[in-house]
Amino acid sequence: MTPSLPLPSTVMSRADLDFLLHDWLRVSELCGRERYADHSRETIDAVVDLSAELAEKYFAPHNRKADLNEPRLVGEEVELIPEIAEALRRFADADLVGAAMDERVGGMQLPYTAYLACMAWFYAANVATAAYPLLTTGNANLLIEHGSDEQIERYVKPMVEGRFTGTMCLSEPQAGSNLADITTRAEPQDDGTYRLFGQKMWISGGEHTMSENIVHLVLAKVPGSPAGTRGISLFVVPKYLVDEDGSIGERNDIAITGLNHKMGFRGTVNTMPTLGQGMHTPGGRPGAVGYLVGEENTGLKKMFTMMNEARLGVGLGATALGYTGYLKSLDYARNRPQGRTVGADPSSPQVMLTGHADVRRMLLAQKSYVEGALALGLFCARLVDDEKTGSPEEAAAASTLLDVLTPIAKSWPSQWCLKANELAVQVLGGAGYTIDYDVEQHYRDNRLNPIHEGTHGIQAQDLLGRKVLAGGGAGLAALSERIAATCDRADAAGGPAEEFAALLRPRVTRLIEVTTALAGLGATDPEAFLADATEYLEAAGHIVIAWIWLEQVLALGGRIDDDADGFAAGKRQAAAYFLRRELPVVDAKFDLLAAGDRTTLDMRDDWF
Repeated sequence: MTPSLPLPSTVMSRADLDFLLHDWLRVSELCGRERYADHSRETIDAVVDLSAELAEKYFAPHNRKADLNEPRLVGEEVELIPEIAEALRRFADADLVGAAMDERVGGMQLPYTAYLACMAWFYAANVATAAYPLLTTGNANLLIEHGSDEQIERYVKPMVEGRFTGTMCLSEPQAGSNLADITTRAEPQDDGTYRLFGQKMWISGGEHTMSENIVHLVLAKVPGSPAGTRGISLFVVPKYLVDEDGSIGERNDIAITGLNHKMGFRGTVNTMPTLGQGMHTPGGRPGAVGYLVGEENTGLKKMFTMMNEARLGVGLGATALGYTGYLKSLDYARNRPQGRTVGADPSSPQVMLTGHADVRRMLLAQKSYVEGALALGLFCARLVDDEKTGSPEEAAAASTLLDVLTPIAKSWPSQWCLKANELAVQVLGGAGYTIDYDVEQHYRDNRLNPIHEGTHGIQAQDLLGRKVLAGGGAGLAALSERIAATCDRADAAGGPAEEFAALLRPRVTRLIEVTTALAGLGATDPEAFLADATEYLEAAGHIVIAWIWLEQVLALGGRIDDDADGFAAGKRQAAAYFLRRELPVVDAKFDLLAAGDRTTLDMRDDWF
């Protein structure tokens, strides 16, 4: 019987985070820039240490309890288990709400790359509780960029302090993802405010009593505005009005008419709010009081500030759920004796599950997915830092590359780290689908992420229909040039890196060829152009993850050939698994895309 190998943590790998932050992305070099001058490797590591401690002490312990005790609507109030509020208070007291925000609003201006590394711990420990600060920070960042000084003072600073929380209110029952069809209206008032009337749907964090106030960012249309998305405006609609001195005023006319009960993320309350129903009458009359953010008819563009941040957050959350599921299935497999290796004497001792090749296959697949996805998420965060603080040339290059990577960074982890959770359940066998083990909950939680913040199909159409072709194909050119540069370095390094580069190069060439052909089709048949966009997204995503794995191999340097270095050898094997076994699936997808197959287009409704 092989000895068990205990893991330092089954929430997240600190060794992997340190490698990605310091050996690969060299995040401490950012501290030479003015914005991050107060930080160093020591301060970054200290915040990551603190995040790990808080996540394991205050978030992880109630993950199962929150799943088993869903939010309840009692009258107009939502009841949640008290541990959620305690965890959020600890998070805010550690100044983590504003960790990456400006000092002028109470933030600590931590590099965004380091901030997402911190958030990975919280998402892995308890993604449902961590969703509240995800929404709040996104809300605050939008107002910092687009709001007035008064809005920042009145709403952002209390959110940074942890006194207020925030939401984003986009969808409506009849509109779903098609925001052009929203009907919530905002009627201008003589005092410069607006009165909002309508119904929203799927609003996470929309009602609770864990904070003094909830700041809703609401999309609505002003009467007489242009049709479609061009006529959407953005409003701050607080649960309670805030007086000039910052004190809490009247209850606003926004009420919760029901809760949505989900298969996962059960600790995150999900609501159906109604605005302007007259259940409350601020100023003596019905209508939810709203405050315009910026100018009328510019709301959707501004909301994308929060949505794009949330998309990176959703991708990282999906990654973290896949990662913790992997670590827990690995821990189980290392400590569960079962059966014997092929050809062994039946009287010999049992081996651990890791002694079986098929179990190692499932663990290695998980490792390749989750470590690749984590690296991609942090790489995108580094692009955010470069976009914000780099030279004009660095900022422009980072912005172009980030645009094309964002749909992939959201959707690829949501698909493949969910697959990792599925494999984690499989590793545990019958135990895997019982509530005695966390992996079944991680799977249920993660199944929501291919839908959160723009479905898989929407991200695919965004990638193919806009991002890779924008600016005459500048996004695809930027991506292919970065991959080519990595492959050149790999050729010079030799060894496994050179082999992996040889597997990656022809697939990048094929990506460019297929994209060019599809762009031509888009000019004559837009429906056919986007009909198989999901196939394109999945192929492009695999190429990006293969590239990210090659980057990690190069970051290992001479360690790559040291079998005694378990961390480096594990990275090498995971990279080999992905490049040799996963990357080739893109060939069939490219063949399909190039063939112009019309099977789905030609399918009629009455044939189903």
